[in-house]
Amino acid sequence: MTGVVLKDIRKAYGQIKVIHGIDLEIQQGEFVVFVGPSGCGKSTLLRMIAGLETITGGELFIDNQLVNEVPPSKRGIAMVFQSYALYPHMTVYDNMAFGMRIARESKTEIDRRVRAAADILQLAPYLDRLPKALSGGQRQRVAIGRAICRDPKVFLFDEPLSNLDAALRVATRIEIAKLKESMPDTTMIYVTHDQVEAMTLADRIVVLSAGRIEQVGPPLALYERPQNLFVARFIGSPAMNIIPSRITQTGDTTTVTLPDGKAVKLPVATHAPEMGKAASFGVRPEDLSVVEGDDFLFEGKVAIVEALGEVTLLYLEPIGDHEPIIAKMPGIFAARKGDTIRLDAAQDKLHLFDADGRTYRT
Repeated sequence: MTGVVLKDIRKAYGQIKVIHGIDLEIQQGEFVVFVGPSGCGKSTLLRMIAGLETITGGELFIDNQLVNEVPPSKRGIAMVFQSYALYPHMTVYDNMAFGMRIARESKTEIDRRVRAAADILQLAPYLDRLPKALSGGQRQRVAIGRAICRDPKVFLFDEPLSNLDAALRVATRIEIAKLKESMPDTTMIYVTHDQVEAMTLADRIVVLSAGRIEQVGPPLALYERPQNLFVARFIGSPAMNIIPSRITQTGDTTTVTLPDGKAVKLPVATHAPEMGKAASFGVRPEDLSVVEGDDFLFEGKVAIVEALGEVTLLYLEPIGDHEPIIAKMPGIFAARKGDTIRLDAAQDKLHLFDADGRTYRT
């Protein structure tokens, strides 16, 4: 079973600690994506798995073997970097074959693997070209093909699409998804800051913040059931609306009071904090809808309208001193600056967080 297990993994540069005891088990054949803001430690963690960064503390296992002191070339991994790192004077074929030639593989085996990888990545027509004659997306596929040829136990991807334009990112993301389907038993670990990549590629997402894991789970589980305020804000675009509030509880009802005095009644929270304490109330922009009548969640004036074609974003003037409420309407929505609108959401789409940012209504 070619899995990856991290036990209390830590990393420090002198007195500066950047990874604080990561525990994570990745099963054979899983596609796991590390996400988080810049500086959260996701690339450092990937490089520790690769052997490009030393491990300060803890244990790292690949295929049930402790590899803390094993050099990168002996770990059975292949890494695809943000930069393509191709040899400019070598053809596509020679770039893909280079690692196997260094490993003294037979010419027959090299040719078999190169052509098989080229077929998977639709590179067969370009094997005789130099990298300068390829597009950015094609160069990245060559870098991925070079990794495939090594027949690794684990693939590591470090933001491989960040240098590509929007159209090429979409095309290459689809190629990576097809690659995973064609190699179902191969473990893949992928670092990105792009939520679309994470949500569409991952079997599980690992959300990192300041060198710690905030939550691990399938993409939709993180979207629908964030365990804390950080994950709620990080997953989803635009970010979840978060409004400071206070709560009280009577019988089987929890009442959330918003800054404008609006009271929202919810079922009793699973892990209710002390009543009357500060809390945060959250609802995603796409879960809001415009309503008529007196049964609504928010009312406010439209400050900004962003018509994007497929969706329209409405920014309502802030209630109190928090950020504007954002509503995401499907398609083209007729609204103008200064319009007063009322917004509501289904009860099961509302989120509540305690003063420490932990979800207590799921």
